[in-house]
Amino acid sequence: MKLAFLGTSAFAVPALKALAEAGHDVVAVYTRAPKPAGRGQQERRTPVHELALSLGLVVRSPKGLRSEEEAPAFKALDLDAAVVVSYGHILPKSFLDAPVLGCINIHGSLLPRWRGAAPIHRAILAGDRETGVTITHMDEGLDTGPMLLAERTTISSADTAETVHDRLAELGARLIVSTLDGLMSRTIDPVAQPEEGVTYAHKLGKEEGALDWRRPAAELERKVRAFHPWPGTWFEVPSTTGAERIKVLAAGLTLAGGAPGTLVVGRDGFPVVACGTGGLKLLQLQRPGRSAQPADAFLRGFALAAGTVLPPPAAASLPPSRPA
Repeated sequence: MKLAFLGTSAFAVPALKALAEAGHDVVAVYTRAPKPAGRGQQERRTPVHELALSLGLVVRSPKGLRSEEEAPAFKALDLDAAVVVSYGHILPKSFLDAPVLGCINIHGSLLPRWRGAAPIHRAILAGDRETGVTITHMDEGLDTGPMLLAERTTISSADTAETVHDRLAELGARLIVSTLDGLMSRTIDPVAQPEEGVTYAHKLGKEEGALDWRRPAAELERKVRAFHPWPGTWFEVPSTTGAERIKVLAAGLTLAGGAPGTLVVGRDGFPVVACGTGGLKLLQLQRPGRSAQPADAFLRGFALAAGTVLPPPAAASLPPSRPA
C-alpha cells in the first residue's frame, strides 16, 4: 500500500518499522516538531522522527493540521491509507477522508474500554487483569471508530506501565501489518464498538503521582506500577528547609497496623507504611537529584525513623475527581 504514517512517541516506533519491513510504500511520516530538551535545551527529535530519518523517509512536522495548506498537501499524497499511532494531534475530517481506505489507528486497549490518552496506565491503576491492542478505522470521535482487529494480553502483578507499553507496542506493530493485509484481501470487515463498557483514560498529570496513605495499600501499589516510569509516585517528608519529595520506584504489599502514614521498619530493614487498608512495603526510593536506592539502604542514609507518621498529600496535590 501507499501509506502515510502519523506518530510521535516510542509506542509508534515498532509499527513504523514493521510497515517498512513488510514492503509498504511509506511516502510521508508526520510527527511532532522537535522540542528543546535537556540541560542545554537542544532540540530533540521524536522517536518516530529518528527512525524515519534512518529509514530514509520524508518527515513532516507541522505545528497543526488545520492550516489552509496542510489538508491539500496531505490529499496530494494520493494515499491508499494512513496509519496513526500516538501522534498527538487531532485529525480533522479533511485528513480522515483523504486516503482511499481512510485512517487506521493503533490503540493500546481493548476498546471501548479506556478510550483516550493514557489507556495503559489507567488499566493497571484500575486493577484490570488484561488489556490489549485494538486496530480501528478512525472517525471524528475520540477512539470511537469501528474495530478492524484486536488481540488480548494479560496484566501480571509484576507489570508496570513500561513493560505493558513495550509489549503492546510490539503487538500493535504485528496487528497493523495483518490489518493492512486483510484490507487488501478484503477479509476484514469493520465492526462497531459496543455501546456498553465505555471508559475514558484521562491524561496523566505529575501531581497525580502523590501517594495518599489513607487509600488502600493495594490501590497505591498499583499506582506505583501504573505510573512507572512516568509521571512517577512520591510522598513528602517534612524537613527544616521545607518538605522533601521522595520518589517511590517500586513497592509491594504487606500487613501493617497503625494510623495511615505510620512508618515501621521490618526485620529485613525495609520500610513499611500503614495505609487505609494494609501496608505498602517500600522497595526502591529516590531523593531529588540522587540515584535510586533499595529502600533499606536509603534508610541508612536518610533520617526517617520508625514511628514517623508521613503526612497525606496536600489538597492542592490531589487530582480532581473524575468519572471513569
